[in-house]
Amino acid sequence: MREVTLVERLTALDASFLYLEEPGTPMHVGGVIVLDRPDGGLDHEALIELVRTRLPLVPRYRQKVAEVPGHLANPAWVDDPDFDISYHVRRSALPRPGNEEQLLDLVARLTARPLDRSRPLWEMYLVEGLAGDRTAVVTKTHPALVDGLGAIDIGQVILDPEPDAVRSLPQSADDWRPRRPPGPVALVWEAVEDYLQRPSAVIDTARTAVGDLRATAGRWAGVAGGLVTAVARTAVSPAPMSPLNAPIGRQRRVAVARASLEDLRTVRKAHGGTVNDVLLTSVTGALREWLLSRGEPVVGSTSVRALVPVSVRSEDESAANEVRSFLVDLPVGEPNPRLRLTRISYAMRGLAPRSQSVGADTLSALSGFAPPTLHALGARAASGLSRRLFNLVVTNVPGPQVPLYAGGARMLEVYPVVPLARGQGLAIGMTSYDGTVYVSLNADRDSISDVDALADLIEQEVGYLVELAA
Repeated sequence: MREVTLVERLTALDASFLYLEEPGTPMHVGGVIVLDRPDGGLDHEALIELVRTRLPLVPRYRQKVAEVPGHLANPAWVDDPDFDISYHVRRSALPRPGNEEQLLDLVARLTARPLDRSRPLWEMYLVEGLAGDRTAVVTKTHPALVDGLGAIDIGQVILDPEPDAVRSLPQSADDWRPRRPPGPVALVWEAVEDYLQRPSAVIDTARTAVGDLRATAGRWAGVAGGLVTAVARTAVSPAPMSPLNAPIGRQRRVAVARASLEDLRTVRKAHGGTVNDVLLTSVTGALREWLLSRGEPVVGSTSVRALVPVSVRSEDESAANEVRSFLVDLPVGEPNPRLRLTRISYAMRGLAPRSQSVGADTLSALSGFAPPTLHALGARAASGLSRRLFNLVVTNVPGPQVPLYAGGARMLEVYPVVPLARGQGLAIGMTSYDGTVYVSLNADRDSISDVDALADLIEQEVGYLVELAA
């Protein structure tokens, strides 16, 4: 009698992510958190133990992808019988003086390296030697792990609202015993059974195997952020030509910017719109100056189209967060910052009523900190669309405005690192936390070598808007 394996199969879109991922465009979403050093410090052994105790909260993180021979069906999630936490939780150190530039250079190198497909699709690095008696934790998570709004990222479960908090776990980490993964024959047999029960699966799998996202992109777009309306509105109008779209290599550059949340609220109160509108206006102004510095033609009608997945909170504070995504033409040709803000606010208001939204009802249940997962959802939405529709991705995910802790160490800063798709030279991720908005720019090392200048321009544009609001 054949052994029942009860595998869980990847969705067609998740399988497409794996098939279409190339060495030069790894799709994992990165995260960087900067921590102070508590008494005794947070060393590598302590971080491993912290992650070990929290793994029951993210069972997918001890599973790997098992390919079905001949691509007869979508791959399956199976327990990794050789799971080695020390492989996934690694240690690195910065040379002196341990400044931010060195940290970002390390983040760029880590971001450029694909994950090992033969193991669970995540990694975490403890980075020591950061100036100011600080450490950093860098995470890498494949979007296939974040397969829905109820999914949780490993970076979330290590964070606590109190320095000495003890999280309630569903089971002891020591109780986990991997189930024996099915062999090739069992995987093929289950694929045959799937086909007998669902003949349409043959077509879906064939399309996925040859890298055709069209069969699944529309379905995902309707779920992850209400993109159907936005796509229908702009599908006949390709994104403007831009140096942001170019063949990209395997190396990355990462730059960061910061803005006071109170300053952004001051601008919002003075000129209208939302905090997100103010941030998009700052990005727009920075892109304008960046294009001009490169000698690019910028006229009144010049625009840059951004795919903007946004996490928002409804007016009813008891309601769950929502994720909405828009295709927004950023008016980089407009020289007046006030008018840029007005035009962006108008565009966002016009899109919002027609856009679907999906409640992220469990994302903040553990720590109240959902950004890693939601940035991954934004990356998934971007990958499910034709790259001809937009020039760059800008994700903005509100975070908690109270301190969080990892192993007793207070989190000081947090930056998302959104992946690049083929032909996309820049992705911008924004997260607010404890009174500050942290902006990360992930760029192709060669085509956008001056990404640090763009980050400086974003801070400069925020300053201009604050001065105008005074």
